[in-house]
Amino acid sequence: MTLTASETTPHDPPSPPSSRRRGWFAPLLLRLHFYAGILVGPFILIAAISGALYALTPQLEQAVYAEQLHAPKTETTLTLAAQIEAADAYRGDSSGLFAVRPAPEPGDTTRIMYAEDGLGPSESRAVFVDPGTGEIRGDLVVYGTSGSTPLRTWISNLHRNLHLGDAGRLYSELAASWLGIVAIAGLALWIIRIRKARAKKDFVRPNRTHKGYRGLFGWHTSIGIWVILGALFLSATGITWSQHAGTNVSNMRAALNWGTPSINTTLGGETPAADDHAHHHGAESAPTGAANPATFDAILAIAQRENVNTGQVEIKPPAEPGTAWTIREIKSSFPTEGDSLAIDGTTMQVIDRIDFAELSLPAKLASWGINIHMGVMFGLANQIVLFLIALGLAAMVVLGYLMWWKRRPTRDTSRIVGTAPRRALARAPWWGIAATAAAAALIGWWLPLVGWTLLGFVIIDALVGLAASPRLRAK
Repeated sequence: MTLTASETTPHDPPSPPSSRRRGWFAPLLLRLHFYAGILVGPFILIAAISGALYALTPQLEQAVYAEQLHAPKTETTLTLAAQIEAADAYRGDSSGLFAVRPAPEPGDTTRIMYAEDGLGPSESRAVFVDPGTGEIRGDLVVYGTSGSTPLRTWISNLHRNLHLGDAGRLYSELAASWLGIVAIAGLALWIIRIRKARAKKDFVRPNRTHKGYRGLFGWHTSIGIWVILGALFLSATGITWSQHAGTNVSNMRAALNWGTPSINTTLGGETPAADDHAHHHGAESAPTGAANPATFDAILAIAQRENVNTGQVEIKPPAEPGTAWTIREIKSSFPTEGDSLAIDGTTMQVIDRIDFAELSLPAKLASWGINIHMGVMFGLANQIVLFLIALGLAAMVVLGYLMWWKRRPTRDTSRIVGTAPRRALARAPWWGIAATAAAAALIGWWLPLVGWTLLGFVIIDALVGLAASPRLRAK
């Protein structure tokens, strides 16, 4: 078979047979990068676009919910008890008090949160109270312990599961799992090519004189090297949220004692284990019993004398008889404030405490990684970087498909896309095949969706090869 000029591209340079036999690893990476990009590209594209939108949610929330989130500044502040009573009067019911978040700064509102029938998992109803006057500024259904508003919750669920529930989470796990593999393969190919290239600067910024396939390839390569670290970070942190691979991560952290401890609320009990993501997705019990509003002020005063000394805190009454009140810092921006206390509501004694500064380094890194991934660690700068990385990843997927289309044979009008890079394992030594199989098995065990889809790639590749063989022999 003789390739046309349009089929001979920088992706598949011609080489003598002896060179092909020796150089099998780079073609293997190229074929993996190609197939993963083509077949998983749509999932990565959706995750990137929805992630870019999520990076903008803090500003969108402030604009859409300004009435609920803010109140005129006043010289005096009502007690939490008075604010809770105002919220109870507004609702016409004092039951189901879930948590209270005092106004963190002057000009902010206090959130009085209630558990109600008919709400979804991890949802609560928040009544927003002016801390200076007791005026009700509005009420919204909020999600999780992050207290996200309906707008941010909708965008978050779009990014997380396409609003399809647990089944939809498979899409985001597939995207997160393959993103890192595609990025590593692309980085290896970039290193191999830049070492051989004469115009090395074309690999860090696109050469605008190049047109057609070469122009697209230049943009794809240049954008890729600038977003590589961000892609790897988003892949690694995104996997921790996933259903299947995330379980492996949690099990590993538990085995190595890298987890984050949970505050002990059982009076006379043992401290349970915790899940870092529970603080972001609300995977915890909701207090639904009656609580004396005046106790919230007392709990806050005790905590401020101990270790809860920021404006962003959450106070929760006991979930059930025999458990303690909890108060914790919810400041996730830098510097992170995550101290918490458990207080016996009868004796007003501290029964347990967690100081973020005393957590293990892996636990801190997990918390920081989650907050950076969510765009809250470094404020606006964090959001801008995430937005640009997400747009870069989306652009790379689109460029990849355009490159595939540009590689189509010009003399064969029945073909609308280009051919795949040549096979490599058939030319690999036995140890190369064994190493590749072992790596695939290890990755497939750690990232189950990668394992299943990788098996699918192999089957598709074999079928394509079988279908192409008669045509090749005919030519």
